Amino acid sequence: MKVLLLKDAKEDDCGQDPYIRELALYGLEATLIPVLSFEFLSLPSFSEKLSHPECYGGLIFTSPRAVEAVELCLKKDNKTEVWEKSLKEKWNAKSVYVVGNATASLVSKIGLDVEGENCGNAEKLAEYICSRESPAFPLLFPCGNLKREILPKMLKDKGIQMESITVYQTIPHPGIQVNLDSYYSKQGVPASITFFSPSGLTYSLKHIQELSGDSIDQIKFAAIGPTTAHALTAKGLPVSCTAESPTPQALAAGIRKALQPQGCC
Repeated sequence: MKVLLLKDAKEDDCGQDPYIRELALYGLEATLIPVLSFEFLSLPSFSEKLSHPECYGGLIFTSPRAVEAVELCLKKDNKTEVWEKSLKEKWNAKSVYVVGNATASLVSKIGLDVEGENCGNAEKLAEYICSRESPAFPLLFPCGNLKREILPKMLKDKGIQMESITVYQTIPHPGIQVNLDSYYSKQGVPASITFFSPSGLTYSLKHIQELSGDSIDQIKFAAIGPTTAHALTAKGLPVSCTAESPTPQALAAGIRKALQPQGCC
């Protein structure tokens, strides 16, 4: 049974995307099509802020792209050596909060100790941060242009200072239409389609509707989390599966359950 995941491929230590591997365990043949691209912004300003950990109470990362922005700053400004020698240690003396295991893994790779990684979304991370001792200085939050306001609002309501800086913007992947056309012409209508973000849904839905035609009612739509599930519902699409956590294992289990014939255990 063929399933479509609207995300870019990310190889793990085994050289394979973990979503493809987990779905294959259930006999599902997954194809990945990227629907988002990213442009980095304000890197000189962000680099300057990274150079002054003494001005902040910690860091917040809610996406892999924000971590990539740190890596770019270190490379572009030749700060890798000073990061390894002193900056990293100074940031590690503070709290580094993250959402999700994928982001946590990237943050760990740049040498920072993470906390909050088991929080499945920004709202849960905000609750976790609010449960900690409030820092004397603002938390630095590198984010994208489409960030939701729930985390900043929850922290503000609790009197926790935060300084946001937009370090990337989300744009449609240039190959969406061509890649979807190719998939449908070769594979046909998939049994399930998974969306990984509201913006990914916005950029791809029209193409999917046109290519699926009347068969769209047969597709089981899945969402990586509650925010994306809400976006699907707002577009009038039935959500057959919302992953219990944003992990390959949880999504694969959810899709398998959604694709089982009614009445099967």
